[in-house]
Amino acid sequence: MDSYLRHVAIERGLSTNTVAAYRRDLAIYSRWLADAHLTGLADVTRQHISDYVRFLGSREESPLTAASIARILSTVRGFHRFLLEEGVVDTDVAHESKPPKLGTRLPKAISIEQVTLLLAATDGDDVANLRDKALLELLYATGARVSEVVNLNVDDVLDPEVVRLTGKGDKQRIVPVGSYARTAIDTFLVRGRPLLSARGPATPALFLGLRGKRLSRQNAWLIIRAAAERAGLDGHVSPHTLRHSFATHLLEGGADVRVVQELLGHSSVATTQIYTLVTADTLRDMYTTAHPRARVSRSAPPVEPPPGG
Repeated sequence: MDSYLRHVAIERGLSTNTVAAYRRDLAIYSRWLADAHLTGLADVTRQHISDYVRFLGSREESPLTAASIARILSTVRGFHRFLLEEGVVDTDVAHESKPPKLGTRLPKAISIEQVTLLLAATDGDDVANLRDKALLELLYATGARVSEVVNLNVDDVLDPEVVRLTGKGDKQRIVPVGSYARTAIDTFLVRGRPLLSARGPATPALFLGLRGKRLSRQNAWLIIRAAAERAGLDGHVSPHTLRHSFATHLLEGGADVRVVQELLGHSSVATTQIYTLVTADTLRDMYTTAHPRARVSRSAPPVEPPPGG
């Protein structure tokens, strides 16, 4: 398993976060193999893989969603394919294993008005508010993943209009930054970051914690959750909520899906097209509410059958 993790990290160039997820998936698999009293990888059969999938779906202590099971199984399949390629085993026993069917899960986006309330909840002149305002404005302005934003360095803010983001597989993309986000970033760089930087070791990081070190993903999540609570937003608001909202609002505004794909850093347009389902639902609801012939009216005349019908 360690050899496989080195393979995906070095030869395939997967990100640190992805490799960490693979490591967690394989740890679950390793414990299951040990509990099944399998002493060698050559002893694993197709039936064992099927039993493992059923085990993942029936865990009582920590139930997994269909999406999580599919992800773990994908890791296991990649691992067994690697074993075959390396000559460790003679057969890829996981090749024909199938993940559970996934239902269509639409991304959760909040409205433009709710985004405005969320961003307003970071107003203030103290150093934490200046940082939080810049952080949230940038997340919504670019649709960036939270890992991409906390990994930004000051030099990645290329000019007043664009920022350089490094996504999965260390792929870089240049994304425009709107005027609100740019103003918030400039204010933070001038009035907030120098104060935070003086509290810790020298670092090129754009966003810093209160001790002067690079802001962590966990702290970024807590910042957003606290802002959502102050804004009175019900439900779960996370960094990915802003990413979903960015994509949804662009498509609702008429942006081409392939442009949104490029901005989000999706390798396939199929991943981006799920957001078109969100906007289609919104348009359908608006149509049903607004169009006089779309609403059911009690005064509408009954439909008469055709003659002889």
